[in-house]
Amino acid sequence: MNYVLTGRLALMMFVQFFIWGSWATTLGNYMGTIGMSASIALAYSMGPIACIVAPFFVGMVADRFFHTEKVLGVLFLLSGVALAFMPAFAGSPLFLTLLGIHALAYFPSLSLTTSLSFHHMTNQEKEYPVVRVFGTIGWIVAGVIISKVFQADFEPTPLYIGAAASIFLGLYCFTLPATPPPAAGRKTSWREIAGIDALKQLRSRSLIVFLISAMLAYIAFGTYFPYAPVYLAGVGIDNPAFQMTFGQMSEIFFMLLIPFFFRRLGVKWMLMIGLTAWFVRFGLFSWAAIDATYWMIFLGIAIHGMCYDFFFVTGQIYIDKKTSPEIRGQVQGLLVLLSFGVGFLIGTQGSGMVFNSLVADGTLAPEQWRLFWGIFSAIALAFAIFFFAFFDDRVEDREDIDAIPVG
Repeated sequence: MNYVLTGRLALMMFVQFFIWGSWATTLGNYMGTIGMSASIALAYSMGPIACIVAPFFVGMVADRFFHTEKVLGVLFLLSGVALAFMPAFAGSPLFLTLLGIHALAYFPSLSLTTSLSFHHMTNQEKEYPVVRVFGTIGWIVAGVIISKVFQADFEPTPLYIGAAASIFLGLYCFTLPATPPPAAGRKTSWREIAGIDALKQLRSRSLIVFLISAMLAYIAFGTYFPYAPVYLAGVGIDNPAFQMTFGQMSEIFFMLLIPFFFRRLGVKWMLMIGLTAWFVRFGLFSWAAIDATYWMIFLGIAIHGMCYDFFFVTGQIYIDKKTSPEIRGQVQGLLVLLSFGVGFLIGTQGSGMVFNSLVADGTLAPEQWRLFWGIFSAIALAFAIFFFAFFDDRVEDREDIDAIPVG
């Protein structure tokens, strides 16, 4: 392992997720203070829309014509400038327009940093987890600094901090090792990038059920991230963004448990646990709403690693087992498109409709929060039942299951 290179890539990953973490858990509460509560769902829809667009930008432009480190430099500079100007237009349509520009520049970077890292690694399975875990740490540090140190959950400060970090990372990316376009000279199509061609080759009903379930699971993600911070503030929990960092901390812990449970439970029960965790999480939020029962709220946050790792990361392993090398990358891309893109977008819009139908004076009363989370707890349970009824698959454990990247 080249420790100097690993350190440089780890810094890149740390700052990249620091940027996202700087505003992802504070934006909803800040929008409430500037009279834009009704637009929270639209704001959080910018990310999934960008995730739908990003594969085509990466696959048809960035991967074929430009060095990856230069593309990243330009994207991070653009995303940082957009964040920096957002507070100046608080309360106006330009606020959301700038957020959209930031999202369109930032979210393509998620796959580009991964491809850049892989290009310079000699042993991806051992080296990439070390680099990727710094992304989770970056998100945690952002929440601690912004919410606990600066106590800026309701202020524009997180946008300025995220902007500074993004501009720094943009300049830093130009110093990274040269990374030629990986698909230079190769023809491709939108059908290949979207995974449509790969989908036609699949013969496994369970794999298709999994892809549908992944899209449904991310409806829950699209509910949690926009409205959990608003909920915490609404029931009187201090430093909401800091409180939510415990979810990312648990992500690292549950990641270490995946190999143990995978061998003993198998893929179906691992995925089922991940889906059912959303039912439990939203149920805890619902029951805790009236009296702001902290231990229930904290537990609901702390099982984030189970919600994410046991379903999405386990699902990535499942795809790796069930697909041939020729279409594996396309199916993994389709998973991201359906989950982070389509599912998250449906979640933000659906939860926004429910929130706006219940809202009064920019937030919900405790009784309304109980109803809000109760609705989505029931929906999560229905998704889990669908998965359990239709997913019936047997896969053999791989010997290298311990080499799982942190997600």
